[in-house]
Amino acid sequence: MKHTTRKVVGLSLVSLTGLAAFVMVAMLALILLDVVRGGWSHLSWQFLSQAPTDGMMGGGIFPALFGTAALTLLMTLAVMPVGVLTAVYLHEYAPPSSFLARAVRVAVANLAGVPSIVFGLFGLGFFILFVGRGLDRALGYEQLHWAQPGILWAALTLAVLTLPVVIVSTEEALRAVPQEHRTASLALGATQSQTLARVVLPGALPGILTGAVLAISRGAGEVAPILFTGAAYFLPDLPTSLNSQFMHLGYHTYVLATQSPDVEATRPLLYATVLVLLLLTFALNLVAVLIRTRTRRKAAAGH
Repeated sequence: MKHTTRKVVGLSLVSLTGLAAFVMVAMLALILLDVVRGGWSHLSWQFLSQAPTDGMMGGGIFPALFGTAALTLLMTLAVMPVGVLTAVYLHEYAPPSSFLARAVRVAVANLAGVPSIVFGLFGLGFFILFVGRGLDRALGYEQLHWAQPGILWAALTLAVLTLPVVIVSTEEALRAVPQEHRTASLALGATQSQTLARVVLPGALPGILTGAVLAISRGAGEVAPILFTGAAYFLPDLPTSLNSQFMHLGYHTYVLATQSPDVEATRPLLYATVLVLLLLTFALNLVAVLIRTRTRRKAAAGH
């Protein structure tokens, strides 16, 4: 009787988990099918290389594509050094009972749960109104130069948003490096900094890169943090300086969906823009999967 009950419970759990997985895959497939069916016919080189025209009811998405790429690059340059160095300190140098280390870990955990719109308000208040105004006063600008929305402030806001992802993934990558490697390096006379530079970081590099790609993937798709810090409604010109506003694929999608005077005319543009954004996100995630797979194969071959 007990054996039959356990078997029924096991089959029930397998069925429920399988059904949940099927529902998730089916939902993703339906979304992809709808987007591909609505946007594939409009996807072309002209669409990717031209600026919007006719009040965004024609043309392409090149300014938004360029703005998204430039924003993501600046965000990566800002978040990676801070995130990696913080993780290195937490795992390699900070004492287990350090108050600072515990405070940083609590801050990272809390940052990961903050709604993205709050980061946008933070970017507006801190980077634009506080730092930007301070720079304008210090540099003697009579008119607003840095104290206005721009791609630099948007990138720094996204860097704060994605910082927990980089710190956690880097710390996990450092934890995956066997302690025996550190001990052997120190036993051969290497200092702790030499061990870190020549043994630990090279061993953790694939995991760090995976975390970087995941952070980039998340940052590239965020819209709420850049609404107040630099994204423009319509701007056919490309950003030429760090204080320039820019167009963004995510925000451009929102504008096409909610602000268009002719919804039917812009629907193909909307679907094609969403398709491009999804393809970029999937490509970044695929890169992360490939890096992780290659890392696991190397680790297995090493053992």
